[in-house]
Amino acid sequence: MASDHARRWRFGWVFAAIWLGYLVAPLKTLIEAPSGWERAVGLAGLTGFVAAYLVSVADGRRSRVTGEPRPLAARWAQVAVLLALAAAMVPGAGHYALTAGVYVTAVAMMNLPASHGIAVAAALFVVAETVPRTVAGWRDGGYGLAILLAAVATYGLRVAFERNLRLVEAQAELGRLAVDNERARIAADLHDILGHSLTVVAVKAELAQRLLDVDPERARAELRDVEMLCRDALADVRATALGVRGVSLAGEIAAARVALKAAHVRADLPTAADEVEGRWRELFAWTIREAVTNLVRHSRARSCQIRLTPHSVEVLDDGVGSAGPDGQALDGQGLDGLRRRAEALGAQLSAGDRTDGPGFRVLLEAPS
Repeated sequence: MASDHARRWRFGWVFAAIWLGYLVAPLKTLIEAPSGWERAVGLAGLTGFVAAYLVSVADGRRSRVTGEPRPLAARWAQVAVLLALAAAMVPGAGHYALTAGVYVTAVAMMNLPASHGIAVAAALFVVAETVPRTVAGWRDGGYGLAILLAAVATYGLRVAFERNLRLVEAQAELGRLAVDNERARIAADLHDILGHSLTVVAVKAELAQRLLDVDPERARAELRDVEMLCRDALADVRATALGVRGVSLAGEIAAARVALKAAHVRADLPTAADEVEGRWRELFAWTIREAVTNLVRHSRARSCQIRLTPHSVEVLDDGVGSAGPDGQALDGQGLDGLRRRAEALGAQLSAGDRTDGPGFRVLLEAPS
């Protein structure tokens, strides 16, 4: 999983490189400056700054994606190198060199511990606000505000990235648990099916063997029972194997409970599904899965209720309704496919905004 993310983000430095365009001002100033050590040192410092910035960004992304720890001293060393290279630009670029503080802030906020990054951003903000007012010939180009905005934006990206990474890891763990649980279920089902059936088959076969010379008709009856038991056991094994790709109503209720809890949604769910007829259980299970998936992804709901009767299942939430948080309709391909599945079985699916308050409602009604 970590390697997949590493491959996905291996070109993340390209995104970071786009923002280097704001260094055009100090670059232009250095190019237009008279020849001298200030110009030469400034251009060298700017070139090294760009390279060190890209390396720092790439190292930070790789560390976050792969989970490989990086020594704090090494991360601080990168910040220190950036500060030194930025200082090298000052003699030739003047106040334009303060633009580099934005990039140093971004690297510190992403790579250092949060408290350390905030300290660096605060220090650079003070420098950017005070130095232009105290050094003759320098002017305030809004560098302090830019540093402040960079700190806030970068911290937001950091939090979003970390949360997304934890979500992916949690989904992977749930997938592994689901596979393990399914293997355990199949093993238990096969044990129950074959253990009982083969025991009865063995007993009846032994009895038929003893009756062959004593009561042939009774022996034939026992052999017919053996044949029927073998066919039933084979059908049960096939059903169990097909169940690997299917869904169960009880399982989807349990999965909904886990998903809603993870999304911090209060759940009012049925405790049993025994009253639902066997022919409708899989359809009801698919309905709960699709409705809860949409709820967790789009609704921003705080509570969810699932009502189950022998011939209907209803999923209610108190979220933003059919428009979704981004103005996109929630009644999309998933519900369309579920509607076609329901119609093929003679059931009816309705989905839309609730009439008794805010939220979304999915109702599947099966004929009695």
